[in-house]
Amino acid sequence: MSVFRRTALAAVLTVAAAALSTAVAPPAPAVASLPTAAVALGDSFISGEGAGAYSPVVDVNGLSQGFPGWTAPNSNAYFCHRSPNASLFQANLPGIQDRFNLACSGGQPYDIGNASVNRTKGRSVASQLDQLRAVGQTHDIDLVLVGLGSNNSSFTFGSVAEKCANRFIADAWTGWWEFWAYLGGPVPQEPCSDADLATAAQLSAATAETTAAVRQILTTLDQIDADGQHRIVFQDYTNPLPFDLAPNYWEEDGRQDDRDKFRDLGAERYAAGCPIHRASLRPGHNFSAGLGTLVGSVRTTLASEFPAADLVYLNVQRAFDGARLCEQPTSPSGSLATPIRLQDGATGTFVTSLAGKDKIAIQRIANTCVSYFQTCQESWHPNVAGHQVLGRCLAGASSTTARAVACVRSGDGTISVG
Repeated sequence: MSVFRRTALAAVLTVAAAALSTAVAPPAPAVASLPTAAVALGDSFISGEGAGAYSPVVDVNGLSQGFPGWTAPNSNAYFCHRSPNASLFQANLPGIQDRFNLACSGGQPYDIGNASVNRTKGRSVASQLDQLRAVGQTHDIDLVLVGLGSNNSSFTFGSVAEKCANRFIADAWTGWWEFWAYLGGPVPQEPCSDADLATAAQLSAATAETTAAVRQILTTLDQIDADGQHRIVFQDYTNPLPFDLAPNYWEEDGRQDDRDKFRDLGAERYAAGCPIHRASLRPGHNFSAGLGTLVGSVRTTLASEFPAADLVYLNVQRAFDGARLCEQPTSPSGSLATPIRLQDGATGTFVTSLAGKDKIAIQRIANTCVSYFQTCQESWHPNVAGHQVLGRCLAGASSTTARAVACVRSGDGTISVG
């Protein structure tokens, strides 16, 4: 056999062997797909404040914190009040296998990229982005619910609510002369105005602060999401109080809330869950509308910076229409928000009636909230039924093709998203 023929035969055999090897080689193992997840980030309206049954929370040191007692520091991670009844868990989200609530009651934009414990009145939890990265290691994140902006370095929802409620209580129980005789001078007792809640400059600063924090969220998601496909829903806030109170809460014992001292009326409104001047209600709704503008602006700004991102603004300001506190004469029954409830000392027993109490007792009860904020922090937040409604709002926002939707409750209780 010539050298040429031997070389040619060897070449043929080599090709055949290679073909046979290719034909019988087992296929390469497929990369295992990660389970899908929905994640909640932000503050109390997302964490489930007011919905009860709060879960233990892992603190910044990696320790799981269950209920630490009513007198524990409010910085304890447990008081993030993450509830299994929160809207994230109420929403019908087809295709989502697991859900992670990383929000924290009182959460601020600072807490997104930083450990909350490092700021004044923060809680002992890791940054929400660090918690998000941990989820991204085990799950394909498909949906992120963000509720952020009502607490910031300029104002907080809790301080706004406390200011207006305290003014009403002071006005109801203490006459003008008693401020001078017993308290050494005037104590604010006038209804809240727009400027008392948040100025235009404060809202502008809060918008910039929130935008920067959410920008961090989007950047991090682009880095950690398994397939790069995820929807971010920006939810705003629901006012727990109506535009006006039901008529039976206007007057008691011949006194309205524009009189000097009106204890019976004060006790009646507290029992119903709405210790507030009627004149404070409109500024409260202006404040809520301002928060809506803030959240919508964050979405618009970031949509231009991240043109490929799937960003949806969810407006829930009318989600509780007809079922806010004191909107119906049977409040708090049938309401979708928790009434203001205080404790007389950190006892765990809520005071449901202020009838017959004098100004000294009222002062003592109010001071408990100041000393142990966890005794009153559920006040004026969505209750279990409220979070169920917000879950239906989220379900609509998760499937819409629109870039902004409003969730509205009609008179018969029907919820629509569009």
